[in-house]
Amino acid sequence: MKERTLPRAAAALLSAALLATAIAVPTAASASPQGNHHGGPRIHPGLPSACTGTDPVVCTFSDLAPGDYDVSVLLGTDAADSNTEGFAESRRLMLAAVPVAQGDRERRSFTVNVRDPEGQQNQPVGTGTPGLTLTFSGDAPALAGIGITPASPRTKQLFLVGDSTVTDQEVEPYAGWGQRLPSHLDLGVSVVNHSGSGESTVSTLSKPELFDALEPQIGQGDVVLIQLAHNDKTTTAEQYRANLSEMVQRIRARGGTAVLVTPLVRLRFTDGAINRVGLIVTDQADLPAEMRAVATSLQVPLIDLTERSRVLVESLGPVESEPIYLVRVNGDRTHTSDYGASVYADIVAEELQNLHLLPASRWR
Repeated sequence: MKERTLPRAAAALLSAALLATAIAVPTAASASPQGNHHGGPRIHPGLPSACTGTDPVVCTFSDLAPGDYDVSVLLGTDAADSNTEGFAESRRLMLAAVPVAQGDRERRSFTVNVRDPEGQQNQPVGTGTPGLTLTFSGDAPALAGIGITPASPRTKQLFLVGDSTVTDQEVEPYAGWGQRLPSHLDLGVSVVNHSGSGESTVSTLSKPELFDALEPQIGQGDVVLIQLAHNDKTTTAEQYRANLSEMVQRIRARGGTAVLVTPLVRLRFTDGAINRVGLIVTDQADLPAEMRAVATSLQVPLIDLTERSRVLVESLGPVESEPIYLVRVNGDRTHTSDYGASVYADIVAEELQNLHLLPASRWR
């Protein structure tokens, strides 16, 4: 498997070359400084040849090695009002829709993680294209400029360990909340989604490309969110607790902070309430309850996404909740749509922000 993280020394050597190729059109006289206030790469005159198209605009920097990169973009056009979303790599939402009035400019910055494979980490062969791919779409996308540099060694990393409801799904209509989470974070935090479809606590620990590959990337002060339960159908309560405890201990040994995330509910109703299947209660264990117990015994921060999602879905009811999932697309009551992934990413972001594990200035 390829090296997943660009060494900091190598990143520094790339900086000058990237500055020379990260080019943009001149800022208009009416350009607005609104948006990111933490600096970011310089935007030079003239769009680079790596950017093609208009709707969407796709920028492919194929020579960038795996690692973290800071990106600044200038959005807007003199021709008309615009509205632009920014995506990185495997459909990761980096910028929610940014409206810009005709003649104005808006600068936005973010930090993106480049890895191989770029999507689900349990793929037998790396997926995607080499380097960094950025896509700018939306109602009326307008990219006026772009700049890229290797991220600072001080960049915080937010790791995600999860299943198909968390992972970077490559193909629509599927989406995981982990690939919508980056849009909540500003320059200086890299979201590293180390999840894969079908994974459980058992498989995540047993497959070398999953937790074993993630572990050496964790640095002092990094945060690791763990949402695993949907696929632990045959895992006993004792083994489930042991698996979660092992992950927590290994994360702490690296200087990181583990956060346990109980699984989002399935859209399964009985008599107006989410039933046992929907609440991820198996014949072996009440998995959310077991995760809560581990969080208490090990004094681990907890995001109770099971409870938050249950309250939300039950308040909407079985029909009005359907757009969150893929029921109306293919009958799927477990996996989320783009809309549903955003709904749950919003909840996770809110809960994580309340834990104060990342600097307040790094939240959008």
